[in-house]
Amino acid sequence: MTQIPADQSLIEYPSDFPIKVMGRQHPEFAQRLTEVVLVHAPDFDPATVEMRPSSGGNYIGLTFTVRATSREQLDNLYRALTSHEMVAYVL
Repeated sequence: MTQIPADQSLIEYPSDFPIKVMGRQHPEFAQRLTEVVLVHAPDFDPATVEMRPSSGGNYIGLTFTVRATSREQLDNLYRALTSHEMVAYVL
């Protein structure tokens, strides 16, 4: 896989950037992950989180559309989300 140098990006900043997160259904899933997002994107509006349960109801998908200001911000956010114990996937 080819790495893109840190000073180059395919994304123009600032821009609205959707991040999809999936994990097992849990009553605190959305709240706990919203808290992670807010650490890296303090201007994120929690009311805009989109939630979609899986057809079997065992999993839930969340979409956070953040105002991305830099590649570093997105990289840090992805690392925080992918390392969270409740998260199965981040797209």
